Amino acid sequence: MENQINGDHLPARKTADPKWYAVYTNPRAEKQVRDRLAETGVEVFLPLQKTYRIWSDRKKLVEKPLLTSYVFVKVIPQVFPKVYQTAGVVRFVTFEGQPASIPQEQIDNLRLLINSDAEIELSSEKFERGDSVEVMRGALVGLTGELVKMGSHSRVVIRIDRLDQNLIVNIPRTFLRKL
Repeated sequence: MENQINGDHLPARKTADPKWYAVYTNPRAEKQVRDRLAETGVEVFLPLQKTYRIWSDRKKLVEKPLLTSYVFVKVIPQVFPKVYQTAGVVRFVTFEGQPASIPQEQIDNLRLLINSDAEIELSSEKFERGDSVEVMRGALVGLTGELVKMGSHSRVVIRIDRLDQNLIVNIPRTFLRKL
């Protein structure tokens, strides 16, 4: 498709494909930010973890954000102002001054984790590069990560580089294969 301006033939502008970005939110505002962004038509992902909260008089299953103060949005750069203007959004997570895109594979890994029954632990500890592994059996089939520790169970780390966060999941060694 071409555009014609003053008799010149110009190629049509290709719009950029939307990419995932992490947005930092006000404390405990993740669900409200998710809802506000969704209302404006922005594709948004908030990984939630089911956990029991215990009060003095009751115990209740609640969903809390897996990564506190973070929400993921899939947008093109032209939509950044709409995201910035959303109440509760503090800033985009940046790398060298620019909003840092998150690979689709890492979003897929997060979705796989929260839809499983695996126990998930959050750590910001920096790990040394280890073997890359893939889960071949169980609820987390297809999950890839970095092997951190071998013992009676393996610890698989899913690193979200731009957030300086790591998700740690205990998986039986027999469920893994080296990539």
